[in-house]
Amino acid sequence: MSTCPEAAVPLEVRDVSFSYNGAENVLEHLSLSLNKGELVSVLGVSGCGKTTLFNVIAGLLKPQSGAVYMNGADITGQTGKVSYMLQKDLLLPYRTIEDNVALPLLIRGVGKKDSRRQAGERFAAFGLEGTQKKYPHELSGGMRQRAALLRTYLFSSEVALLDEPFSALDAITKTELHSWYLGVMREIRLSTLFITHDIDEAILLSDRIVLLGGKPGTIISEIAVAEPRENREDFALSEAFLGYKRSIKGLLKSL
Repeated sequence: MSTCPEAAVPLEVRDVSFSYNGAENVLEHLSLSLNKGELVSVLGVSGCGKTTLFNVIAGLLKPQSGAVYMNGADITGQTGKVSYMLQKDLLLPYRTIEDNVALPLLIRGVGKKDSRRQAGERFAAFGLEGTQKKYPHELSGGMRQRAALLRTYLFSSEVALLDEPFSALDAITKTELHSWYLGVMREIRLSTLFITHDIDEAILLSDRIVLLGGKPGTIISEIAVAEPRENREDFALSEAFLGYKRSIKGLLKSL
């Protein structure tokens, strides 16, 4: 558990256990924290409870025990407190990009004109300038993901849950999005929990990597990535990067 002051810890999961319909636990006594502006990856083999954990944090599932806190307030079982982006961008094909991105603001009751204006203020930072009047089918996969990430940010500018957001992209586009996202993270200080099956992606993007394993799922290890995010352009070619990768692969093999 983090020792940072309460205000610096926007999200905490405390001793959460969860099972479906009273069956064997999927998660057991799981605790983690997310600091302000931090990106923490949740890495583990299929079936270890990663998506279940995200559904608990998002309030879509209520744990049998334990709690989820946001800025010190108990939000267990409450939806709409954190933003949640799935693998697919889920952009509405009949809406323009600006109206897709502005959707969280409209849902909160902001007028259409003000919603477009507030969303538009972030288009340049997210590399979307000039796409406002386009429709999703007119954008590349990478640009659609940028739009989906901006929509996610506007839903909650404090904490985002990203479930393999780059997994459907080709290798070159994924590399470009990695570099871009690191830059955006530095600017907006969005605190992010990130599910991935890609060890390289976890090392490249994360401040910390949480390894989830076992049945029921629990945290088996936590790895801090010491390399500053602003120095990671060629990090994947370094011996330090390979050291992290060997360590993680060794831990995963032991599960």
